[in-house]
Amino acid sequence: MAEVSAEARLEAPAEKVWARLTDFTAYGEWNATHTGFPRGGPEKLELGATYTENMKLMGFPAEVLWTVDEFEAGRLLGVRGKGPMGVVVGNRYTLTPDGNATVVRIDGEFTGAAVSLMAGKLKDSATAALNESLRKLGGLVA
Repeated sequence: MAEVSAEARLEAPAEKVWARLTDFTAYGEWNATHTGFPRGGPEKLELGATYTENMKLMGFPAEVLWTVDEFEAGRLLGVRGKGPMGVVVGNRYTLTPDGNATVVRIDGEFTGAAVSLMAGKLKDSATAALNESLRKLGGLVA
């Protein structure tokens, strides 16, 4: 298993950050690993919603079938997905209001036989992508 996380304080209220975070039509504007939604994002963002995302991590393209497994509107979005080579991916986005700003934390995990072969490199690449994503998200909501 490889676990990664990143956190940033964004100078915007949680409602504005949540709106941008869950706007799947503009997901690629901030998410550093996203390359497309072949069939669009989830029709309705709720527990059990599913959608397919095309991504690129460590230079490799991947298609992940996501399922929303944690959801509290405006505060928490957790997704778990199945990718290529038996890899299971999880992402958890947590928003915590901090005055007029919002602390955004992203926790990710990767499991599967293929992960153990490249865990160190995967952690470095995924952590860099999370930090880049938070930087871009912060620029869009400020």
